[in-house]
Amino acid sequence: MQELYPNRKILCIDLKSFFASVECVERQLDPYKTPLVVCDPNRNGAITLAVTPYLKQFGINGRTRIFEIPKNIPIIKVPPRINLYRQKSKEVIDVYLEYVSSEDLHIYSIDECFLDVTNYLRLYNKTEYELTIDILNRIKEKTGLTATAGIGPNILLAKVGMDIEAKHNSDNIAYWDYTSIKTKLWNITPLSKMWGIGSHMEKNLNKLGIKSIGDLAKFDKGRLKDLFGIMGEELWYHANGIDSAKISDLNTAHIKEKSYSHSQVLFKDYYDFNITIIIFEMLDVLCRRLRTTHKLTGLLGFGINYSKEGGFYHSTKLPILTDDINNLYRECMHIFNRYYDKSPIRKVSISFSNLTENQNRQLNLFENPEQIKDKIQINLAIDGIKNRFGNNSIIPASALLSDSTLIERNSKN
Repeated sequence: MQELYPNRKILCIDLKSFFASVECVERQLDPYKTPLVVCDPNRNGAITLAVTPYLKQFGINGRTRIFEIPKNIPIIKVPPRINLYRQKSKEVIDVYLEYVSSEDLHIYSIDECFLDVTNYLRLYNKTEYELTIDILNRIKEKTGLTATAGIGPNILLAKVGMDIEAKHNSDNIAYWDYTSIKTKLWNITPLSKMWGIGSHMEKNLNKLGIKSIGDLAKFDKGRLKDLFGIMGEELWYHANGIDSAKISDLNTAHIKEKSYSHSQVLFKDYYDFNITIIIFEMLDVLCRRLRTTHKLTGLLGFGINYSKEGGFYHSTKLPILTDDINNLYRECMHIFNRYYDKSPIRKVSISFSNLTENQNRQLNLFENPEQIKDKIQINLAIDGIKNRFGNNSIIPASALLSDSTLIERNSKN
């Protein structure tokens, strides 16, 4: 029972209207009084990357087209400055690390993190609420940014409390415990307001007569699993406030000697028609690392975080040990096509584990050994050029497309 209902002290902290608030702070403007939008100022049909809390009070959300904003609001248009947002995000993460160690911190996105403060309350002689107040005040003091927080006994309740309630409270904090399951969690409707439920899944659940999280919690768990697989069972557990995951479970990247991993937070919404370029570029980075260390991978992990909430992460055992990008790309896309529900994407994570020395390579009976040898030599030649002249010395043509992030990321390495 303790495993199903852990009693940790988990914080989920989110920076309010992050991009727009950073731009206001840089201009010494109040985000709560300034009609600022982050967008391409030269395109009236562009979708905004962020809007200030001032604009949100008029029902203008962070993903709207410029021409849809009422003409009587004299908006300030500013272009995005990705490097600035990265720097501000790092400053906020440094604040978290003033209070907890890196093992108890999970960076969920550029503006949102989870902290496990269970073992720090006695150290600071504070309650979890008092410590949260201190952290939010320190963020404001150091960066000028306003944050909201959810406090809960597990990751799920902290996150959902933050999403649903914190922004409506004067202290920007929501405290949810297990008694909040029936009084708060079950009242959530429509379903897509719940972390982990996208619009596509909402429609499927609505067809079953499930309109609220309470309906979902009372639905037959076995039938949900039959209809939606493991995801259906997980939905039932979450609807009942059950989440046994730990911060350490989320931080898979720290086992560097046993796995290679790469994640990328995206600075605009991606979908199935343009996320493939990001996936391929990330695989290229990891495959090059395999070749450099003379390793092959036998287990692929692939995950997506959605812009609003939720996502998925799944692992698959590979049929053969490999460092071939095309094979790994096919496996990623198999997972993606099975679980993607058409929601906008803001983060991609990929990991290689079950690593072994590349002399253990198995040949596929249907592949030509000479072609495999040629492919290996070509990859090694490209790696050699990049090592000598820089990562941007050889790039695929796709790197010149607007959706690619390869050249910018290479320039930072």
